[in-house]
Amino acid sequence: MNKQEQTICVFGGTGFVGRYVVQKLAHQGYRIKVASRSPQSAYFLRTYGVVGQIVPVLCDYSEDSIKATVKGCDYVVNTVGVLYEKGKNSFEQIHKILPENIAKACAKEKVKKLVHISALGIENSHSKYAKSKLDGEEAIKDVFKNYIVLRPSIVFGPEDDFFNRFARMAKFSPFLPLIGGGKTMFQPVYVNDVAEAVKICIVEKDLNSSSKCYELGGPEKVSFKNILNRIQKIIGTDRSYIGIPFWIAKLQGFFMSLLPGEPILTADQVKSLQSDNVESGQFPDMQDMGITPTAMGLVVPRYLDRHYAGGKFAASRKSAKV
Repeated sequence: MNKQEQTICVFGGTGFVGRYVVQKLAHQGYRIKVASRSPQSAYFLRTYGVVGQIVPVLCDYSEDSIKATVKGCDYVVNTVGVLYEKGKNSFEQIHKILPENIAKACAKEKVKKLVHISALGIENSHSKYAKSKLDGEEAIKDVFKNYIVLRPSIVFGPEDDFFNRFARMAKFSPFLPLIGGGKTMFQPVYVNDVAEAVKICIVEKDLNSSSKCYELGGPEKVSFKNILNRIQKIIGTDRSYIGIPFWIAKLQGFFMSLLPGEPILTADQVKSLQSDNVESGQFPDMQDMGITPTAMGLVVPRYLDRHYAGGKFAASRKSAKV
């Protein structure tokens, strides 16, 4: 069966990582169903393929709805995840129950493979976020054997919420916070590399079948403070840093999470910052998949210049003078 006759269902296809996964798989020629509570929000994805190749479908994430969505699919990719709890979107619901129900549907419909996006460094973290991610992986293992788990570090790209958020903060705030002294280590990975890893999991039939987990880290291991230094250099700011002990940051995060809208910080996110987010070396990585990780310096400056004082073109004029 050729790719044009095979269907892939992508959960979370409208999200930051999901849209790159949809685009990458569409370019391979697969037919794609994008599961969404609001199909109209996924219409923009249809431009990533030819007419009729990418189809948004209604899925309310209930068991019956998931089964109906997965029915007839050859492969399934789950990119759904949340960084904080709000209302019905609890960590347990999104990171454990949802993947478990997707895996059950895959088993029932005899799906060839399930690719699940988890997170790096969750074995050593005591946060609710990390625990729920681990629980989700275990839930999949218990009900469906043809799975591969991908664990990325923080993901960067034009639409990311990490580098862009701190660039906005550096632009308008008189200082930048260094939670725990800014010593937490990260291994940022390019979103397109994550999408490439998903593609390889599906396309390469002989991908190391003995491994069910791959760690996705970029070529550099950098501290939180180092990341902030790089962001400031790119956008032309020179804000001072204020060290904030973890216990104070947790208290601040608790009250911030009570405010309406998306919280700037939560106590659980502070807890996550107490452990490094880098490859453990216990699992194969992107090099083992044949992927050369993309360096931050090749991508991040190209989209953070929008935060430069005076705008993107002011940054270009300055570069030209230099």
